[in-house]
Amino acid sequence: MIDQRSVEAAVVDARLAASEFDDARAWLRARPTLTEPLSAEVWVTDPSYSHVLLVRHRVRGWVPPGGTVERGETPRDAAVRELAEETGVAGKLLPAPAAVSVRSYRADWAPTLGLSYGAVVSRDVPLGGEAGQPPKWVDLDEEWESAFPEDRDRIRAYVRRLAADHLAGTATWSQK
Repeated sequence: MIDQRSVEAAVVDARLAASEFDDARAWLRARPTLTEPLSAEVWVTDPSYSHVLLVRHRVRGWVPPGGTVERGETPRDAAVRELAEETGVAGKLLPAPAAVSVRSYRADWAPTLGLSYGAVVSRDVPLGGEAGQPPKWVDLDEEWESAFPEDRDRIRAYVRRLAADHLAGTATWSQK
């Protein structure tokens, strides 16, 4: 069972998320006690907003770095950990979550509430990660093979919104 701290943090971040997909907030409200796992991932772009950092998953294809929120961990903490584990990047997450969604990662698994966070990282940062799951910068306009093809448009829209905010001078974060 998911611990209360993780659930509370997930609920707060779900409310703050810039975008909602799959009627995720209603799905969350309908579950007074969460027993399903939570997932967290990071939508990483470069300072020119032209590339995204993806990881080649052995089954799911090219996906953002992410994974399961562990007991006692907030989704934000899990996103930072997964980013470091899967890409070798110690990126700082943007203040507001990028998105909240619900999906099944396998046909025989229960739906999972997922929180996506944003980060802006230089493409000059050396990449590392897990054996057999190489990370790679992918041009934002390029098509990439994924078990979740809807993520391409979701990530593109988010990165373009970040770029527009940056150009308008309304970004509430700084690039490090």
